[in-house]
Amino acid sequence: MIPQQMKLEVTANNIANANTPGFKREGVFERSLIEARGNLLNVQGSPEEEDLPMGRYYDFSQGSFEKTDNPFDAVINSEGFFLLRDNEGKESLTRAGHFTLSSDGYLVTPDGKQVIGSEGPLQLRDGTENTDEPHQNHFELRIRETGEVFVNEREVGKMMVVTVDEPQALERSSATQFQLKDDDVYTPLADEKLNIRQGYVESSNVNIISEMVNMIQLQRSFELGQRVITTNDNTIDRSLEVGRFT
Repeated sequence: MIPQQMKLEVTANNIANANTPGFKREGVFERSLIEARGNLLNVQGSPEEEDLPMGRYYDFSQGSFEKTDNPFDAVINSEGFFLLRDNEGKESLTRAGHFTLSSDGYLVTPDGKQVIGSEGPLQLRDGTENTDEPHQNHFELRIRETGEVFVNEREVGKMMVVTVDEPQALERSSATQFQLKDDDVYTPLADEKLNIRQGYVESSNVNIISEMVNMIQLQRSFELGQRVITTNDNTIDRSLEVGRFT
């Protein structure tokens, strides 16, 4: 029942994020049936989640593109991730290209992480504009397929898309962001492979119908396990009662 419960939790989280841009569905698998049987029979003490040879994996397949016409939105029409950095200097990766402009002029995620370009954080405005001049209020953002970022036709930087050798080694830090482990490194994607589209966001790759069907099957399996335990418990009770009078 413990593996079924874990699968139910993962499936429920997938369903909850079916409409989250850039979300990557998660799955659960049993690493080895022989190992699973041995663990359940030989591990003493209370059953713990770590006692079970269950593993989680991420489905990094590309989701569909949704047109938003928001110039701050961008999708990666290839492999790779956008590189982000928080205020403490910690880096993370994401496929969710729903960005905005911070108060100090940087391109950031909704939770405030800066989008990193080839030369560092992408700053679209430096705060020195004279807002009293009408022409200074004009702001036109353009992003090329190869990542170059232009503000009012002036190049301000280049988006950097990175890849990792082992995507399954990434650790999810939020619904749409992942972090590298200490010994892992990322590699900038070559320009000839890069394809960024402005004005779109990548939808979640969760198939809601498939996840709902999976949840129904898991619930039935979980209920079946409950019945087996109840039946065994009743059988043991009867055996004890009979043993008292023999």
